[in-house]
Amino acid sequence: MTNERATVGVGMVGHAFMGRAHSQAWRSVGPFFDPPLTPMMAALAGRSRDRTAAAARELGWAAVETDWKELLRRDDVQLVDICTPGDSHAEIAVAALDAGKHVLCEKPLANTVEEAAAMVAAAERARERGVRSMVGFNYRRVPAIALARRMVADGRLGTLRHVRAQYLQDWLADPGAPLVWRLQKDRAGSGALGDIGAHIIDVAQHVAGQRLTGVSGLTETFVGERPLVGGDGTGPVTVDDAAVFMGRTDGGALATFEATRFAAGRKNALRFELNGSAGSLAFDLEALNELWFHDHTEDAATAGFRRILVTEPEHPYAGAWWPPGHLLGYEHTFTHQLADLLTAIAEGTDPSPSFADGLQVQRVLAAVEASAAGDGAWTAVEDG
Repeated sequence: MTNERATVGVGMVGHAFMGRAHSQAWRSVGPFFDPPLTPMMAALAGRSRDRTAAAARELGWAAVETDWKELLRRDDVQLVDICTPGDSHAEIAVAALDAGKHVLCEKPLANTVEEAAAMVAAAERARERGVRSMVGFNYRRVPAIALARRMVADGRLGTLRHVRAQYLQDWLADPGAPLVWRLQKDRAGSGALGDIGAHIIDVAQHVAGQRLTGVSGLTETFVGERPLVGGDGTGPVTVDDAAVFMGRTDGGALATFEATRFAAGRKNALRFELNGSAGSLAFDLEALNELWFHDHTEDAATAGFRRILVTEPEHPYAGAWWPPGHLLGYEHTFTHQLADLLTAIAEGTDPSPSFADGLQVQRVLAAVEASAAGDGAWTAVEDG
């Protein structure tokens, strides 16, 4: 008698940048992590049948739907993966959870606190029926970032005093770059703040094990008009190009954040540094296999930052891949995310980060926007 591995059918909505990254992860999670549930790439949903069918063939999806609601009616779909712009997250996630489908939703969770709160309420209703949900802050799954979290939790930094985080990109530095959906508030919710600022808020809070309680922030839009996609005039940019803010955590640390898409020469520089009474940690996504650690308890004559190459079998996630020293990349973080999600669903536990975690990040984003609207006035982060 053979014991067949249980399966979970996946329906994904969206097939652009994030859809491609998630598809790669769905294909690779089984062979490398052998999760307790085997994912079946059942159906891909998109608005254009021709484009969606082409994407399904390329990315490995078995069927195509032109209305995401059809995924909820399919018996071969038990999990819905949302890879769409933020303006549709709440509608899709709430409907899927109420239909009894597990949900993975890309970040930020929603475009507003109100939408995110409705998603959390749906997740709590679904949880009572054994239906799970997770928000896709994939950078938590960078092995070096997961190791940093472990080291902080183990007390290697002592009492945290400073948390610094940046996310620097330059893809909008050219004023001739087109007016894509990420520059339209009704689609994206906010600009650099919500798109990449959400990532550093989540990463910083996660690694520190502390949450922001208040912020003072400024935002700026450097280029107010951009060419329309496909030509024919220009249109207004209705989101921020950059955001900077400082804050306090519930553990007493001072925090500073910067998110911009105008840092010429910086392609995807998600950086953080944590300073504590016993040491410091530093990380840069553009060298994502490295973590820098300073042990302040060592003799000052020889102490200093040292590089940890995070590719050993003892490091988070790394042992499932290649021999030590063989580097991982951006795409692996999505595979790690799915391995954790599938394990949680199989074990009947709550995956992390939860929709409630996503709502808390949304509240920080809202506090930064409110502070910036008041010329940087100190603004409390709403409690959940």
